[in-house]
Amino acid sequence: MKINGNAIRPGNVIEHEGRLWRAVKIMHTQPGKGGAYLQVELKDIRAGTKLNERFRSSETVERVRLDEKEYQFLFADGDLFTFMDSDTFEQITLAEELIGEPAVFLQDGMVVTVESYEGSPISVELPETVIMQIVEADPVVKGQTAASSYKPAKLSNGVRVMVPPHVESGTRIVVNTADASYVERAKD
Repeated sequence: MKINGNAIRPGNVIEHEGRLWRAVKIMHTQPGKGGAYLQVELKDIRAGTKLNERFRSSETVERVRLDEKEYQFLFADGDLFTFMDSDTFEQITLAEELIGEPAVFLQDGMVVTVESYEGSPISVELPETVIMQIVEADPVVKGQTAASSYKPAKLSNGVRVMVPPHVESGTRIVVNTADASYVERAKD
């Protein structure tokens, strides 16, 4: 589907220079001289490389529609992850590169969204947050209770995360899967 260059929005997938790109950030720019344009930060879906590109409203780009399907995570074998289609029970195995850093947060039975283009999976989207248990946390330092002070902690999957001083070992917390950041204490 062709769209104007100024109609690109964050999250859109476009075909540009023979490759698929996801728009990460956009910024409308109107210089004093010349026409307005849209400055777009693009990320290559397959290779992960980034590109900054300018699009004028007079230009058209090809917006690509991806097929989205929910799959259930079954198990990991090295850097290969196996998922099952909940409707057909068909299983697919995907490489860790396709999932990226959030792969460490995959849990048995977790439902993920697999995006594919022309039948080929190109990305895996995990739920926005997961509940994890802290297995190791530094003790609270007296007098260091300011709201902005955080301390390092280790999650049950080995990932290190910064948590508020009141969070102790054994506590279950909500973690953002995109950047491995503390969200809140889990409600039990």
